[in-house]
Amino acid sequence: MMRLPEIYEWGQKVKDNVRKVIVGKDQVIDHMLVALLASGHVLLEDVPGTGKTMLAKALACSLDTRFSRVQFTPDLLPTDVSGVNYFDMKRAEFEFRPGPVFTNILLADEINRATPRTQSILLECMEERQVTIDGVTHALEQPFLVIATQNPLESQGTFPLPEAQLDRFMLKVGLGYPGKEEGKEIMRRFRSEDPLAALRPVADASQVRAAQAGYTAVTVHDDLYDYIVTLAEQSRSDVDLLSGVSPRGCLAMLRAVQARAVLAGRDYVSPDDVKALAVPVWAHRVLPARRGNPFERVAEAAITRIVAQTAVPTESTASIEGRR
Repeated sequence: MMRLPEIYEWGQKVKDNVRKVIVGKDQVIDHMLVALLASGHVLLEDVPGTGKTMLAKALACSLDTRFSRVQFTPDLLPTDVSGVNYFDMKRAEFEFRPGPVFTNILLADEINRATPRTQSILLECMEERQVTIDGVTHALEQPFLVIATQNPLESQGTFPLPEAQLDRFMLKVGLGYPGKEEGKEIMRRFRSEDPLAALRPVADASQVRAAQAGYTAVTVHDDLYDYIVTLAEQSRSDVDLLSGVSPRGCLAMLRAVQARAVLAGRDYVSPDDVKALAVPVWAHRVLPARRGNPFERVAEAAITRIVAQTAVPTESTASIEGRR
């Protein structure tokens, strides 16, 4: 088990490595590391060409772990993801052939293009870290991180993720377009070669497991528990939301803010951690009272407003408690 300073150094090393490929998206990289450290999963939603798949591959290449990529399509079967029992003619018996889900980092590309039946195979994998095939349960190796991507604009030939599926993702984030200088740097960096091909691992699976076992030592003041629950209660009665943040959402926030704190070099959670992660952790878990177009972020706006209107515990209290 790593100590908190060691986890911080590990996180910085991985982040710096990913930045060799991804330009100007430090906050998104931080979110990915939060999910990895807190044993969560990430849904990357943005328009094509913004670097979603590249980011997932850069993180995978930075870790000496097993990596699988599945291109989700309407004809993809659940067994294409989970694996299947096949009959071995020579031995006259059934043998289990593991699918791509038996890995450490799974890239589910364009997850909303698969049918609900295929999407649902990930529910057990993401929540319980196991797969049940023909009544037999197979445990998944740790760490296990699902990075799913989807395009929010194109709806033809897609199957929107159900609420239960969305709730399994700790964070939902977008990359957005780069700024002018960032766009120029991307072209310079990729002008003559692919930096992803030259990326080498800077951490292995055992280090990830050790970091995951140690990050919960981050102190959470009682006022921060109250702050998280108060925000969740506000969301449940908000006029713009049909359903608010669930207890599972509160637990996801707790794990996420602890991970964010240690990755920032602190041994205590700050109210700013909650405010920074409120939209990525909660917006996809709530149900808007009205459906807007893809450019109208109803849930995000509601969560942002609730955070802005809710009293914040004094940071000095949390800081003092964290340093004890």
